[in-house]
Amino acid sequence: MSMTDWAKREVEIACKRERGNKEESEWDYGCACYESALKAFESLMQDGHSGFSISVTKQILIRLIEGKPLTPIEDTEDIWYEVGGYKDDRKHYQCKRMSSLFKDVHSDGTVKYSDTDRIKCFDVDNLKVSYYSGLVANIINGKFPITMPYVPRNPIKVYCKEWLTDRKNGDFDTVAILYAIMPDDEKVEIEMFFKEAESGWKEIDKGEYESRVAMHVEREKKEKEMEQEG
Repeated sequence: MSMTDWAKREVEIACKRERGNKEESEWDYGCACYESALKAFESLMQDGHSGFSISVTKQILIRLIEGKPLTPIEDTEDIWYEVGGYKDDRKHYQCKRMSSLFKDVHSDGTVKYSDTDRIKCFDVDNLKVSYYSGLVANIINGKFPITMPYVPRNPIKVYCKEWLTDRKNGDFDTVAILYAIMPDDEKVEIEMFFKEAESGWKEIDKGEYESRVAMHVEREKKEKEMEQEG
């Protein structure tokens, strides 16, 4: 049996299981995905790929699917277009080759880059779900700035903790940025702390941070006591 015939049989089995009691003429999302994958596989087989070459081709395909460029990004004028929405005097650009990459050009000529896919935040008490934080991104980009030529790698994983000292401040008003795991798995201690202020986030020292954590614990204790009394 050829690899193509084997793949077709596997897709048939998978689609039958996916479809269940549905009629074969009825469209099924899962089956459509299996069949699309089969088309890609058949194309690779038709091109004569096997062994090492198919492995290389797979990695190229994965980068394309993930929207990652195949060659390093150079800061040339033709790869940017200006986007608005900012009230300050900087010019903001988005990359044509990679939609998650941005460039800010400040009035003094300073150029800074940011990639919204470069940083993933995790709460130390809930490691299953990642999220994006503009505060964390600004801190990490300041410590580890993007330089050109840029080759996107695995994301930087940043581990944080959020606290709420006052209910009127919403979900949280205190943030600890604890440490980061770099793309090469190196652990970098950050240990920076912030509180919500009128002008945004204000950095605080560890002592004030610990005091605010104690406020959070006390607030939750009182709320629990009130619930029990009620």
